[in-house]
Amino acid sequence: MIAQLEKLLDGPRDGALLRFSLGNEYLKAGQAAQAASYYRDALVRDPAYSAAYKGLGKALEQAGQPQEALATYQQGIATATTRGDMQAAREMTVFAKRLRKAQQGPQP
Repeated sequence: MIAQLEKLLDGPRDGALLRFSLGNEYLKAGQAAQAASYYRDALVRDPAYSAAYKGLGKALEQAGQPQEALATYQQGIATATTRGDMQAAREMTVFAKRLRKAQQGPQP
């Protein structure tokens, strides 16, 4: 699937959705750093793409960059809220809360 999508890069169908789809496929393949790169590309093409923020946050978490993931979720929550995409905002709020809790470690 990745190879098929990459053939579309820099063609007439290249855009935020294609970059987002590549990010999803790389994330499924366990290649978080490559996924993050494509999610960032999607956000360059469409800075209001709520789902790309969510994907980027997940990719950054998996890549061992929790602070960057948290910042991405926060930016994504603000963007989703502005767009009225309340489901995405709620999901990223939950992800951010879990991430903060994991960073604090176990409570005595």
